[in-house]
Amino acid sequence: MLHPRYNARTVVELVSAAGAKTVYLASYSEEGLEKKIWRDRNELPLFELNPLVEEGLFALRGLGENAESLQREAELFVEYLGNMPRGDAAKEKLADIDRELSEYLSVPRLPDEFASEDFVAGLEQILNKQAEFAGEGPATGFRRQRMEQVAEALAGASDAVVLVDVLDYPVLVRLLPDARRPWKQEPTRAEMERAILDRAWRLEGEEEWGGLLAQLSEIGSAEAGYLASQIYLAARQPEDSLRLLEEVSQGDFSRPEYLPGYVLARLGQLYDLVNRRDKAIRAYTAALALSWVPPEVREIAQAGLRAPFKP
Repeated sequence: MLHPRYNARTVVELVSAAGAKTVYLASYSEEGLEKKIWRDRNELPLFELNPLVEEGLFALRGLGENAESLQREAELFVEYLGNMPRGDAAKEKLADIDRELSEYLSVPRLPDEFASEDFVAGLEQILNKQAEFAGEGPATGFRRQRMEQVAEALAGASDAVVLVDVLDYPVLVRLLPDARRPWKQEPTRAEMERAILDRAWRLEGEEEWGGLLAQLSEIGSAEAGYLASQIYLAARQPEDSLRLLEEVSQGDFSRPEYLPGYVLARLGQLYDLVNRRDKAIRAYTAALALSWVPPEVREIAQAGLRAPFKP
């Protein structure tokens, strides 16, 4: 979401340009894919790819055997440190490394910049601090072990298209030195629209909201309508926000898969703001009745059922 020229839609365009029929996921297992664990991890490229998978244009295959349980070891390791003598100091050291990672990865880059040796080496240097401090194993979610298994599975597959978590990426490219990395190409309209939507999701205070509203109106999708409603709410115009979101809710707002929950939960909050508690309760209830909603949405809807929303 922080990279306008390498966003979720860029990934779809690169996959399409590669002519792939099967897309391999290095950081997920087959079981994790089946359970759609990626939804709770907010994997935006997979939200973009999944409708195409459902249409039969692509197939997804997880290569990370036991990936989720091994990755979970990193979280358990931090919890374990908290119970150890001087564990707080160790946790703070790991937190410092995490902050350095976040800063490094938050710099907007182009696809070919992610492919550059400078980027890979810089990320590798930070990740090595983590491994040197706590060892390669639970602290790193067994990153090297997992990527070695993936590289072995890909042996001889010269035309395979692989998506990999950015933290696993430096390890895998060293194991597959001949693999083609992300490349630069002319942005498509869908990619540029995704960049606008991502900017609206962030809705930074210094943003020129009028221009952003015009761009969202031109896109015209349900997600764009939801985000325009958010801008009106941020501008303290709840009635206009509600009017627009009601229009969205009367059409098809089933995609992306995270959108229905956000639309219904926000509708509940807006109904509360205009003192229509009965409709608010129905909207919160509808959000919770969905087969899946983002964890944040579940919390919003549950809180809204307990008591009317107040900003």
